Amino acid sequence: MITYDYYRIFYFVAQYHSFTKAAEILKNNQPNITRCMNNLESELGCKLFIRSHQGVTLTAEGEKVYERVAVAYEQLRTVEEELALERSLESGLITIGASETALRLMLLSRLDEELVHEKALKISAFETQTKEHFHTRYPHVRLRISNHSTPQAIQALENGLVDFAVVTSPVEIRKPLHKIPIFPFQEILIGGSKYASLSAEPHHLGELSEYPFISLAKDTGTRELYAEYFLNHSLAFHPDMEAATTDQILPMVEYNLGIGFYPEELARDALKSRTVCRIPLIEEAPKREICLIINPRQHQNAAAKELIGELLERV
Repeated sequence: MITYDYYRIFYFVAQYHSFTKAAEILKNNQPNITRCMNNLESELGCKLFIRSHQGVTLTAEGEKVYERVAVAYEQLRTVEEELALERSLESGLITIGASETALRLMLLSRLDEELVHEKALKISAFETQTKEHFHTRYPHVRLRISNHSTPQAIQALENGLVDFAVVTSPVEIRKPLHKIPIFPFQEILIGGSKYASLSAEPHHLGELSEYPFISLAKDTGTRELYAEYFLNHSLAFHPDMEAATTDQILPMVEYNLGIGFYPEELARDALKSRTVCRIPLIEEAPKREICLIINPRQHQNAAAKELIGELLERV
């Protein structure tokens, strides 16, 4: 029976025109190399080598076999080398689906951001290389981060388009997906200079019903969260303006187009510079979390496993 080893030995004998040299390269002995090549010739039913004192040369049949074996062996060796590099984290690609808030609030700081921004179709994609932490240890591992809404990131994971997702709560998932909270955060109500008087004292939500609200569009987890928050206090939530992404809310508030909920961490610079003010509430805004979503049934390469482990270490 012909085995892969026979063809591997054949490749080296043909390469070096010598049984002795092939034995040295393969750390084997010449009698064993000769026996294997005799077996291969017997199985194929033809002569592959012409033996002489100067070494061996290929017969016409041997040349034909070598053409195919050389291509196959080089491809197999390349795959073996690539897999070895991935196992040692000397190469590899990690694909992440991330909601914008999760990306800006936690993920970039964990990675020490250095982004090259790309746009593909309607999805913003980031080829990310990091200056410290993960990238310092594994500089040849590439990160591809797709900036999705939370539902889009979950869908990408379900479709096998990303290795894992990092998104903000509320999160609805189906088996076999698994959710792991990794970073809590709080949103606050903010307003521009026009609404500075509202920062003087805490207000009930009902007192603010006449003010224009800015929020994310329908069919987003954030919009549904605040609709439920208002409903729990016997109020309806009907924003006057809708933003496509969270980062659009801040400039809209700064330009006095309305008031809106925004992650406290991301609002700090604007609060410090007083382009916005905090509007204190008696009814505390919902607590939120950034969650890691994984599919236990999906194969993870070594690089993705390492990064997931690093994210979980800091929980």
